[in-house]
Amino acid sequence: MDIHIIRHGKTIANEKRLYCGHTDLPLSESGISQIADIEYPQNINLFFTSGLLRTWQTIQCIYGNVSTQAIPQLAEFNFGQFEMKSYKDLKEQPDYQAWITDETGRISCPGGENKQKFMERILLGYDILLAKSQQANAVLLATHGGVIASVMDYLFPSVCNFYEWQPQPGHGYTLRYTNCKLCIYEKI
Repeated sequence: MDIHIIRHGKTIANEKRLYCGHTDLPLSESGISQIADIEYPQNINLFFTSGLLRTWQTIQCIYGNVSTQAIPQLAEFNFGQFEMKSYKDLKEQPDYQAWITDETGRISCPGGENKQKFMERILLGYDILLAKSQQANAVLLATHGGVIASVMDYLFPSVCNFYEWQPQPGHGYTLRYTNCKLCIYEKI
């Protein structure tokens, strides 16, 4: 079985370099046109999204009006009060400094989540994806950069750091399973 995990196309938040997790933004015009220039896997049996508009639109732009299933546990990090703000907006705030320098993963964004809880949620979502995909040959998940980096960092520890795993909008990875065991990954 192949699991193709792609990051949604660009949004205005990506273009303005804003923290955007749970804010439900559409793709930007440049995000839509960018997706058209990428070669994507074909012959997909099942399509999944995080349930956020930008992930659904990404699949619709690539594959047309196909049926999708939402797995909300695979939504992006909840940045709470940091949502839709930039580093420049936040860099002087003590809460923000505490969060970005936290090495334990236990400091939450005010009104949001912490890195440890995020990872637990993502791994639960990935288990749900695997359970729903057991009878498929090829599935595609449109999700978010932080989700993809978390999954890849978990599945392939010590290969890259978390941020190196994060693909550009519209790109991602193919995870190839043989006999229910993860064998390899390839970049999309």
